Amino acid sequence: MERVFIYWDNSNIFISAQDAAAEREGWDARPRVRIHFSSLLQLASAGRPIERAVAVGSVPPELRHVWNRLENEGVEVNLVERGAVHGREVGVDQILQTHMLRDALDHNGDPGIAVMLTGDGAGFMDGVGFHADLTRMHSKGWRIEVLSWNHSCNGRMRTWAEENGVFVPLDDYYDSITFLEPPSAGSPVAPPRWVQPLDLTSRGR
Repeated sequence: MERVFIYWDNSNIFISAQDAAAEREGWDARPRVRIHFSSLLQLASAGRPIERAVAVGSVPPELRHVWNRLENEGVEVNLVERGAVHGREVGVDQILQTHMLRDALDHNGDPGIAVMLTGDGAGFMDGVGFHADLTRMHSKGWRIEVLSWNHSCNGRMRTWAEENGVFVPLDDYYDSITFLEPPSAGSPVAPPRWVQPLDLTSRGR
């Protein structure tokens, strides 16, 4: 049976979703777009049993309730409060990379399918970062799938994923994995946009 291990870099996915929203629906959509956690998790698993799912991100404490929804889906959530890390959220990235490498060791000889939700492939030439760790897992027999937004995915990592596994462009599922909240008080009036049903028929594996 196919066993899926999901590694979710939420900061990368969410910030890139904001850029996609501005491009598709106008600049006013950028602050209102949200990730529909359940649909994105469904896209990542593609109907296969989830052995483990880990998400990392940095959020202000008042948004902790949002992450409770993801935990209710069975996802292990690791959070770093904003201000606790500096620059590109290196501490957040390293938390997720640690989970990846632990799974690779714990399942040595019995690899699964690593589904990576990020476009961040920095550090590969130095042997560090998500791309480098995915290649390590692949060399141990793991199958690799990368889910990312087209405009923000590291080109080298995308090409590698297409040649050695699967690349799933989140842009193809934009309306099914995002929604728009109503505008805040004092902002121009705009209608919300609800999430659309998810169609997995074209999702590569």
